[in-house]
Amino acid sequence: MAKAEAVLGFEFAERICVEGRTLAVIVSHRFRELGIRFFTEDSASLQLGSMSHPAGKIIAPHLHNPIPREVHFTQEVIFIRRGKLRVDFYDDDRAYLESRILEAGDVILLIEGGHGFEVIEDVELFEVKQGPYLGEKDKTRFEAGPASEIKAKQ
Repeated sequence: MAKAEAVLGFEFAERICVEGRTLAVIVSHRFRELGIRFFTEDSASLQLGSMSHPAGKIIAPHLHNPIPREVHFTQEVIFIRRGKLRVDFYDDDRAYLESRILEAGDVILLIEGGHGFEVIEDVELFEVKQGPYLGEKDKTRFEAGPASEIKAKQ
């Protein structure tokens, strides 16, 4: 069974974990902290962080150096602009674990395991993931768990 834990002590940020593996990181729209805060480890292949600076703060111009990287699994970041979305989490054996309800301003980084969605209220969102996208080669689709098993936390 999956378990939720605080992300490095940040209020309003949690990890969804199963058997020591992080399936997702969720940051609530309620999260507020000045400065730069990352919710992922430096070694993660997709990083999720928050930046909050006062007016007048200068961020020095910079380039990102070309460094070869290998991506073995597609990871996704979803930012909810409007509405409510239920995210269902599954383990690698396609067994349903638990669900979360995301609302406007929430962001989720989907790292491992399976996931599915149900739109609770009309939703607008942004999705960011690594490319290139290879269509059906990128995904293995499977049947959702029984509706009676859905256990959604806000």
